[in-house]
Amino acid sequence: MKISVVVPCYNEQESILLFYEEINKVSEGMEQEFEFIFVNDGSSDHTLEYMKELSKKDERVKYVSFSRNFGKEAAIHAGFSKAEGDYIVMMDADLQDPPCLLPEMLSYMEQGYDSVATRRVTRKGEPPIRSFFARMFYKIINKISNVDIVDGARDYRLMTAQMKDAILAMPEYNRFSKGIFGWVGFRTKWLEYENVERVAGETKWNLWKLFLYSIEGIIAFSTAPLVLSSVFGILFCILSFALIVFIIVRTILFGDPVAGWPSLVCIMFFIGGIQLFCHGITGQYLSKTYLETKNRPKYIIKDTNI
Repeated sequence: MKISVVVPCYNEQESILLFYEEINKVSEGMEQEFEFIFVNDGSSDHTLEYMKELSKKDERVKYVSFSRNFGKEAAIHAGFSKAEGDYIVMMDADLQDPPCLLPEMLSYMEQGYDSVATRRVTRKGEPPIRSFFARMFYKIINKISNVDIVDGARDYRLMTAQMKDAILAMPEYNRFSKGIFGWVGFRTKWLEYENVERVAGETKWNLWKLFLYSIEGIIAFSTAPLVLSSVFGILFCILSFALIVFIIVRTILFGDPVAGWPSLVCIMFFIGGIQLFCHGITGQYLSKTYLETKNRPKYIIKDTNI
């Protein structure tokens, strides 16, 4: 039995060697055959050089290097497309996904599960504001979509080749792996663990990037925002009709004094803001459709030893 370890890397020169040491220790204690697929997502440091050095020392090490930074989702897709194992596991190079959990994950797979996924039960070490928005995102997306995305879920996941093939069969350009993993189904076991901080380097995910990624997930797996914009339109039509009736009655009874222009201006700005908000929602969906119809490749490989 062969296990393919897919590792997306972006500027991970400080942690990639430490990761290899840890995953190598774990693999030596297991009976299965391993291959390590490192995907260089357009790093600007020495990440690719370290990958090549590892591949010279260990024939199990394979690398794929992009022509530029295409994003983690593209790196995951590239790694999966190159994986030849009976089981595939996706891990980050910063050791926040502990390799020591791999034997336990494999034991669950042998019990008949198609996938073993991990989730953090704590967010120790994270800024409080980031933890708050992360929890809010999981609550929102689970309410407005039919895809189950577990709070604290990591991309660290062991799966069968069948599940990997199902994921690769989804051809969309705009990808949200956490949602895709849930959408394809299959029997999944959730494994909980305490949060582990990065072993070296700095996170590449700031609050703004996480916000954009959350928008990507919501648009990819829910049409609720479009429904929301329609609801806003209906509510304001009802409100405007009620105001027209009110103005007519007031004019008949009390005349029509020239007053209330500040409130009128506030209402105009408010309604204008709602309209722009709804147009923005529609624009997001149109932009994603536009990118899909271009049918551009998800990534371009510049260098590889596979």
